[in-house]
Amino acid sequence: MSIGLIALLDDIAGLAKVAAASIDDIAGQAAKAGVKAAGVVIDDAAVTPRYVTGFAAERELPIVGKIALGSLKNKLIFLLPAALALGFFAPWAITPLLMLGGAYLAYEGAEKVYEKIAPHGAHEHEAHLEPVSLTAETLEDQKIAGAIKTDFILSAEIMAITLAAVTEGGFWTKAITLAVVGIGITLAVYGAVALIVKADDAGVALARNGSQSAFGSLSRGLGRSLVKGMPVLLAILGVVGTAAMIWVGGGIIIHGLEEYGFDEIGHFVHDWALAAGHAVPAAEGFVEWVVTAALSGVFGLIVGFILIPIIQYVIAPVWRGVRGLFAKKA
Repeated sequence: MSIGLIALLDDIAGLAKVAAASIDDIAGQAAKAGVKAAGVVIDDAAVTPRYVTGFAAERELPIVGKIALGSLKNKLIFLLPAALALGFFAPWAITPLLMLGGAYLAYEGAEKVYEKIAPHGAHEHEAHLEPVSLTAETLEDQKIAGAIKTDFILSAEIMAITLAAVTEGGFWTKAITLAVVGIGITLAVYGAVALIVKADDAGVALARNGSQSAFGSLSRGLGRSLVKGMPVLLAILGVVGTAAMIWVGGGIIIHGLEEYGFDEIGHFVHDWALAAGHAVPAAEGFVEWVVTAALSGVFGLIVGFILIPIIQYVIAPVWRGVRGLFAKKA
């Protein structure tokens, strides 16, 4: 064997070792980033089922599939390149953009609360926004579009957390890590959502098990429990999803304010959460999280309620005017 061939094989072996190390590095960083983004992932899973409720059973999985596809597009086509570009060219723009997204989440959540406590006022607010004629098709399209918009904000937070967690490696390592986390989280979230929304159908199938064996009896009991329990679970998830939008939105804004030196609210939340956690040492971490989420939610709800009249009387009319100008030019 010639010296040149031996040198070439040595080079190939060296490249293979580097590639293996890079794969290990990407996997490790993706896992670390996924853990840090777990809180937002749970919120995402809680928010999504409310967009599927109210539709025929045969439309549930197609709707979840469309939202999942929209989520992948959000992460891979829009947010991944945007996060890399902003991180390289304009890192200063990431925080205000996230704060705008947080404000949108707070507004969406507050609007749902407003609808519950003052239905007439909420309907009047909706009437001031752009009217849409609702058919079965456009209602479904609206729900999907709304879910994808909400997912965009939550996905932006996930990608920002991921980018911040990837402290090592070059451009391609960061890009592949963001892609791995984005795909993995989307599959996990919407796989779980699909299981949740179809659990009642599985319950019906189990309840119809005609076997007279002990297994058949157990199957029927489990099926009846699923059929009875899933509406309650979906209702709970609807409440949790709305709350999640509010506390995630509030939390994003609070963290953004801290970045700009306005850390009084952040310190207040942190101090109260710390004090509550110390008061219950057996569940310190959980109590701190609950208090942080609750106080962030109160702040998010305040922001959301402030935004409702601003959007109704300022932003919506301006937006209609701008669209009207473009329509005339066209």
